Formats: sequence, C-alpha cells, structure tokens
Amino acid sequence: MGEQQHVKFPQEVLDEYAALGVDLVALFSAGHLGSRMGVEIVEASTDRVVGTMPVEGNTQPYGLLHGGASAVLAETLGSVGAMLHGGSSKIAVGVDLNCTHHRGVRSGLVTGVATPVHRGRSTATYEIVISDEQDRRVCTARLTCLLREVRPGDAAQAGATG
Repeated sequence: MGEQQHVKFPQEVLDEYAALGVDLVALFSAGHLGSRMGVEIVEASTDRVVGTMPVEGNTQPYGLLHGGASAVLAETLGSVGAMLHGGSSKIAVGVDLNCTHHRGVRSGLVTGVATPVHRGRSTATYEIVISDEQDRRVCTARLTCLLREVRPGDAAQAGATG
C-alpha cells in the first residue's frame, strides 16, 4: 500500500532529479498520510497527475467515503502537479483547498485526476476530479499551492508533498 514504484514520469523530469541525486519515488509520493490511506500515484506530469485510493478504510460513520479522505487525495495529486511545475528549485505548499462532494461511495476504488488551472511563478492551481469505478464524479476540488525557493532543510528535500 502506498508503493510508488509504478509511477510514470516524463523523461526530462527523471533526468533532472536523477542529476540531483533525488529519489523521485519518495519525493512525489503520497507521503505518510497518503500511504496509510492507500493513495497510489499512477501517473505524474505537470499536465496531469492521476492517483487512486480505496474506499475501504477511508469511510465516515455512515459507511460512505469520508470527505476528508477525498481532500487528502485531491491535495496529494494537486501538490505533486505543482511540485513538478515548480521544478527542483521550488517547494509547493498548499494554501487553499476547496472540495465539493457530489455523491457518496461505499466501496471500490476512487480515481483522482489533477489538471492545471493556473501555473505561474509563485503559485499553481490544479482542479482535481475524483470519480468512482463507474466513472461518476464523486468530488471536484481545487488546490492552490504557493511555490517558493527550496531552502536547506525544507520538507521537499526529504520527499514530502502537500
């Protein structure tokens, strides 16, 4: 759960981070929280980040997917996109997350797709659409991240996102 070995990265991203000796698998992972929730990133580029999360284990008392779990998936995917946009010299820090929940889900796997709305020098905004296994929209989210220069000791150096 949470293993990111199968993530597809653009070759230029692989080359950039390899030259710095940075572990892309750790850097662009779901982090500790995402791992506990079963988030898996399956595709990552500045134009599109795709990830999945099981409903089981991420429900609220009524047995439905917890809205906070959808928020974790959305912020993870949007943060990865923002970090890829910012490049190796920037860290992405979430500053605004908005989620609209459209339908309940009781089982299976949900898939989130993050696409850019704005990619600037100091901020990046991604829309994240989370769908169920029947391709029905479960949640629509928007995440804005601040992009700032990496400083020694930043969490990005250790592989954190969000």
